[in-house]
Amino acid sequence: MSGLTQPPTTSDQLRLSFPAEHVLLLTLNRPKALNAMTPGMEQDLKQALDWFENEPHLWVVIVTGAGRAFCAGADLKAWNDRQKNGSVSSEQEGLAANVYGFGSISRRKSRKPIIAAVNGGAYGGGMEILVNCDIVIASSEAKFSFPEVKRGVVAIAGGIPRVGRICGHQLASELLLTGKTIGAAEAQTRFGFVNTVVPPDQVLPCAISVAKEITANSPDAVQSTKVALLLAQKHNVDETYVTHIWSPETRRVYAGENIKEGLQAFVDKRKPAWKNPAKL
Repeated sequence: MSGLTQPPTTSDQLRLSFPAEHVLLLTLNRPKALNAMTPGMEQDLKQALDWFENEPHLWVVIVTGAGRAFCAGADLKAWNDRQKNGSVSSEQEGLAANVYGFGSISRRKSRKPIIAAVNGGAYGGGMEILVNCDIVIASSEAKFSFPEVKRGVVAIAGGIPRVGRICGHQLASELLLTGKTIGAAEAQTRFGFVNTVVPPDQVLPCAISVAKEITANSPDAVQSTKVALLLAQKHNVDETYVTHIWSPETRRVYAGENIKEGLQAFVDKRKPAWKNPAKL
């Protein structure tokens, strides 16, 4: 894709591609292990997403998994080895220090939209990733679960408060305290963390189509709006309103070229030609 700076070098556990203008696609690439997270994959994701955050030409990111799973969560065999050889305090310190959460996504507060394209199972940390995404497109065959309590562990990387906000206390409790597995239809209609359910071969095309709908809009306005949604998670309405008005992203909207272009395009009855947002 023209105009991009050099992407970071990642291992074969993560594939980077560009399926549409202004869109980055990240594919978790451990299909034989159901894309279970490893330290190497998490580092790959951090490097790729940090680059994405600072790349003006990229406006939306899609996260998906290779093969028959989105992400099976943590590599429990590796975790078992760490638990035997490490200390409890070192695990907790590591969790506290991991500011972006599981897979460098579950606690990431990106100003840019993140779309999850869930092609198969999303379990544990995979669920923690997707409930922190802005839009979730799921295969009709996808399965979802927070099975941590069945393994003596906790969905501690940000999934508990996020799914609590999305589903409400009682429905979140049903998922988190039982470890039950649900299908895509129930995830959409009853629990509310899936936007759209499509046939398996339509998951990625649908996610790309949604990404294109977003990139058809002013990237300045989209990012300011995303910031307001994030602020609303921790502030009341009045605090969100004032903080959003004076945020760097909103200042950029009113000082930038895209607001002028959008208004003039409306007057001229034509499609706007958006420019990359200025770096903050």
